[in-house]
Amino acid sequence: QVLLVDSGGGLVQPGGSLRLSCAAAGDTISISTMGWYRQPPGKERQLVATITFGGSTKYADSVKGRFTISRDNAKNMLYLQMNSLKPEDTAVYYCYAYYNRYPNEKDYWGQGTQVTVSS
Repeated sequence: QVLLVDSGGGLVQPGGSLRLSCAAAGDTISISTMGWYRQPPGKERQLVATITFGGSTKYADSVKGRFTISRDNAKNMLYLQMNSLKPEDTAVYYCYAYYNRYPNEKDYWGQGTQVTVSS
């Protein structure tokens, strides 16, 4: 079992920056890929970025060059540095972790943190 607690959201002006954090607890040694998803108002949840245990990253086209995902495996932490924020980045952001211990493979999610980009 894994518990994810994400934090760091808030209100920021366009062009500003925020850093989201996600703390993982429990059977963290069985976590492989982690990532960030977001759900804008009235829309479905969408991928923002993922990172493997070894550090390989993938980004949605809409955030490439502006967002950076990173993880500290020793501290069981996941981060999302968000720069040059736009109003369309407004969403609830969710931390994600894939638990790969057979036969109990499962997706885990944080509780979500609100990011609002507005002047």
